[in-house]
Amino acid sequence: MKKEAGFSLIEVLVSLAILCIIAAGSLSGIATASKAVFIADERATAKNLAESQVEYVKKHDYAASYAPVLIPGEYDGYVAAIDTETLRYGNIQKITVTVQHHDKGVTMLEAYKVNR
Repeated sequence: MKKEAGFSLIEVLVSLAILCIIAAGSLSGIATASKAVFIADERATAKNLAESQVEYVKKHDYAASYAPVLIPGEYDGYVAAIDTETLRYGNIQKITVTVQHHDKGVTMLEAYKVNR
């Protein structure tokens, strides 16, 4: 009889099991990284929208309340709310802009405006 060189069935099954474990770990890491990238993008977009709302309020005359700027269509699902609080004898306003994405609060930005 010739001695045959090769892998036994058990060796092949063990190597397949090890490859499956490595693949499952890699796919889990990719899924987690993808979710983290999505959350970071969502927060960056909300921050930029909040900053644009603050700039809008600062450009306009001093008022008791402000209506938020219409958010462009490419930011579907984002909603901004502007709250004001009068401080220091009515001369300073605290402006709070809250941006939500699909009814989930993403970011809040505070700024101040002076009545001159």
